[in-house]
Formats: sequence, C-alpha cells, structure tokens
Amino acid sequence: MAGAVAKLQEDPFDTGPMSGPSRAEIIARYRHLRAISLQLHHEILKRVSSDALLRQGRRLGLVSGRTWILDDEDELHYALDLAIHTAPPDKARAIDRYARSANFAPTSNEAITLEAMCKARFTLLYVERRHETAGVIATDLCRRKELWLMDEGLELSVPLEYMIATRLFTPAEFSMTCGVTIPVDAAYLEAALQKLPHLGDKDIEEVANDRRFAEVLYRFALADGEGFEPTPDLA
Repeated sequence: MAGAVAKLQEDPFDTGPMSGPSRAEIIARYRHLRAISLQLHHEILKRVSSDALLRQGRRLGLVSGRTWILDDEDELHYALDLAIHTAPPDKARAIDRYARSANFAPTSNEAITLEAMCKARFTLLYVERRHETAGVIATDLCRRKELWLMDEGLELSVPLEYMIATRLFTPAEFSMTCGVTIPVDAAYLEAALQKLPHLGDKDIEEVANDRRFAEVLYRFALADGEGFEPTPDLA
C-alpha cells in the first residue's frame, strides 16, 4: 500500500497553532459529540425494522432463515451499520427517515451532529501519524485528502502506517468514526473488487460510495474474525 500512498501529493495538514485548544478541551469536545451521536443512533435504530436488519444479516452471512448465528454479539454491529447508513436505490435510509422527523434547533449540537452523520461516508484511511494534541492524522485514500481523526480507542490501538476501513462523519474541526472499523490491506481490496466486477472501472471514490463495497469488506472481516472494537455509536 506504500506505493499508493506515495502517489498522493497533498499539502501538509495544518494542525493549528501551539496556542490552540488543549488535549483536555479537545477530548471533552469529542466526548460530548460522541455522546450526542450515541443518543441519535439509538433513536435512528427505532426506524430500522426487524426485517430490514435480518436482510442485512443474511447478506453478511449472519442469519439463517430468521435466526441470527453470531460467534460474538459485536458481529451484530456490522449489520446495524449497513441498516442505518445504506439502502437500495429505491429506498430511503433509516438515518434520512429519522432526520426528516427530528426537530432540533438549527444551531444546536444535536442538529449539527445529525447533519454530519447523514453525510457520513465509508472510506479507506491510511494512518499517517499521531496528531500533536489528540487523535491521529490520516489520509482518506478514497477522497485523496488528509484529515484529523478523533477516536480515543483508535488513537491507542491503531498502528501508524496502517490502513483501515470505516465510516466517517465530521461534526467539528475533526472527523469521527461511526459504525465499525476494520483493518484492510491491498489483498483485501483486490479480493473485494473481484467480488464487485461491475465496479472495476470506477474511480475509488465511486467504489467507496457504493453500499456493496462496505458490505463485501465486512463479510471478509467477519469470515477472518478480524476487526477493531465497534465504536461507541453502535454499542
């Protein structure tokens, strides 16, 4: 993957002046937004029918008939992520249905967070380095840009120069994960594209925007038993 990353010629990420917010202030802001997103996800889940969740479970190989077959309860989070953030072209996503009925003050943290969650995108991240204050700096390989990722779990656990797949939203000056986060490599990506031959001639951003791309990567992760802890949004 190093060769692919080397081709990305981006401007250095501006981490801000040394007089900026302290680590404690950034983490407090992150935890506040994480708590809001957690509550919003609980409300959005009310818009996910049991049949819709079962369909996603079957596509991931987690359901037989109407019975869930889980080695670990955390495996359910893969189906929840897809049920909330994706839908067939002729259907509205659960998160969009919830957003249409929500009634938050336009400038509230809840409204800002919900809007950002509705714009969340599945992507591939290459972890470059630790942020000087909190979180990590990563390159979004699908959209070819650097970003500041705040995630306390990943900051402690993810190695540098490592590639992960996750869904991102940006409710503040930093981005945050939602759903699940899985490690990937070049072999994973090649195998995924072989499962989706109709996406082979598309740009990587178009591939990442296709709901089936995340689905295939999740199937591989479940089959291998690999993955990081699900983020608190779906806990």
